[in-house]
Amino acid sequence: MLIRDYRAADWDSIARIHDAARLDELRDTVGVEAFLTLAQTAENEGLFDGRLWVAEDDGVAEDDGAVAGFVALDDDEVTWLYVDPARYRRGVGRALLRHAVASAGPSVEVSVLDGNAAAIALYRSEGFRIEETKTGSLAGNESFPATGHLMRRHQP
Repeated sequence: MLIRDYRAADWDSIARIHDAARLDELRDTVGVEAFLTLAQTAENEGLFDGRLWVAEDDGVAEDDGAVAGFVALDDDEVTWLYVDPARYRRGVGRALLRHAVASAGPSVEVSVLDGNAAAIALYRSEGFRIEETKTGSLAGNESFPATGHLMRRHQP
């Protein structure tokens, strides 16, 4: 797997990945009724405010070089992390997270929706701990209520 800087030519791939994975995320949290596409949310939610990387999965013969996921880091916050649902549980998310954490400072944070068990488990396995839980509006679609966890990892 290769993790590299995002290029404009990656847009269609990351939009497809986000839109599919976001539905999975919302299904287990606030409901799919809250879904908005990446095209609808990227600018307002600051996708390009910090660093953005994509993972290319070179181990899948039929998709050599295909974008398998993406991660964004703004200051010391992981702001986006999505993996192609066809590649869940193959280490793509972990590799992207580790790449972002290595580029951050000594303390890294991420916000995760309550009910997103897979994401919470991934972050916990990488040393993140829940430090705060809040209920308010869903980021990106403020007309829906949501509960989220602020998780933080302090590097040794």
